[in-house]
Amino acid sequence: MSKYLIFLFFLILFACAPKELSKQSVQGMAFGTTFQVQYIGEEVAQLSGQIDSVINVVNRSMSTYIPDSDISKINQGDSLLQVDRMFKEVYAISEQVHRQSEGYFDPTIGVLRNAYGFGSDTPLARLDSLVIDSLMQYVGFDKVSLDNQGRIHKEDPAIYFDFNAVAKGYGIDRIALVLDDHGIENYLIELGGELVGKGTNTIKGQAWIVGIEAVDSSLGDRSFQATLALTDAAMASSGNYRKFRIDSLSGKRYVHTLNPLTGQAEASNLTSATVIAESCAAADAYATAFMAMGLERSKGLLAELDGVEAYLTYAQGELDKVFATPGFEALIQRSSADRE
Repeated sequence: MSKYLIFLFFLILFACAPKELSKQSVQGMAFGTTFQVQYIGEEVAQLSGQIDSVINVVNRSMSTYIPDSDISKINQGDSLLQVDRMFKEVYAISEQVHRQSEGYFDPTIGVLRNAYGFGSDTPLARLDSLVIDSLMQYVGFDKVSLDNQGRIHKEDPAIYFDFNAVAKGYGIDRIALVLDDHGIENYLIELGGELVGKGTNTIKGQAWIVGIEAVDSSLGDRSFQATLALTDAAMASSGNYRKFRIDSLSGKRYVHTLNPLTGQAEASNLTSATVIAESCAAADAYATAFMAMGLERSKGLLAELDGVEAYLTYAQGELDKVFATPGFEALIQRSSADRE
């Protein structure tokens, strides 16, 4: 064999040899918090820009913090606006979880979120039972509808939509679709503590390992109550251990979880809810619903749901306890908490 043929043979072998894959990372800001995307493969130069575009589109549709977003226009009384496909999908998810949770999840809770100081408006200076009762006339998913032309109808113009408890998860799902479109098969997306994992971390030869933050964890020194393997699933958490507001006049502490049935900012016996589902939007919504429902109602709903697993922490006297569904329990790598 001539040296030229040998040289050509090695060139062909080199060209056919698979490229060594490495872990890539994209970071940024979205929905008022940080995000990180890790994926296995070759670097995709335009990925960061495409993710930013997705975030911008979701915000323009559903952010109450943008005055001219679609949801803001609807809240301001625009009844002719035709919402986009993203809005319709989030509306449908919200409607489903609202029905299954018997009203404990409700995206028309916006007037209450604003009144308590958890929304985009200034909180009310006076907030007693009479004020709350007056606001409840503007709460109720049965008081709104979405027609075939994509227009929102409200029984009262003052009804205020707030998709805060589902839109962030939906945004992560949309970012995942961008990665899918690039043929990326192994990735982990984290945005404000919510996650979508696909495939495995092939660099380490294991599933994507993620953590559940402990309820006594501080912002400066975060600790995890448990770790688990997340593959081809989404995970979202909700909790009252850090999300609350102290009224400057009365000194009263208002927890982040609002009960759409009573209008009260009242803590159930749950201290946190971590949910695994097929989509992050659904996991986000169910985690919020469980926090309002409390342990026993949440356990009852979980027994009826397919494809939804949960890890619920709750207080029992002076003890911190954990309830985990069997499917969630199977994914846990280790846990420092007692289980029921």
